[in-house]
Amino acid sequence: MSIELYGIPNCDTVKKARAWLDARGIGYVFHDHKKEGADPLKLAAWSDAAGWEALLNRRSTTFRALGEADKVDIDRAKAIRLMQTHPSLIKRPVAEHAGGVLVGFDPAEWQAALI
Repeated sequence: MSIELYGIPNCDTVKKARAWLDARGIGYVFHDHKKEGADPLKLAAWSDAAGWEALLNRRSTTFRALGEADKVDIDRAKAIRLMQTHPSLIKRPVAEHAGGVLVGFDPAEWQAALI
């Protein structure tokens, strides 16, 4: 099974997800949002698969630092633009696998989807 894992390497949740994958011998390719940016086509696909509401991390310090105009009237298109401009707004990690997309790290959900 091949997994594309997206996130930020120093994020604690991403570290837990990577350790979980490593412990189970599941191979993955890691994409660093900070270095590689966020592809709007990927963001659109993830939004379709998981919902933009699940993908947009409203609890992040980056979201709290946004201006009020950016925080109101958010719809799918605006959320994708914000996440492309500020990749730290993407909930981490995002894992693309043969069966779909996982957003965030929930060991039970990952176990059911990947094993």
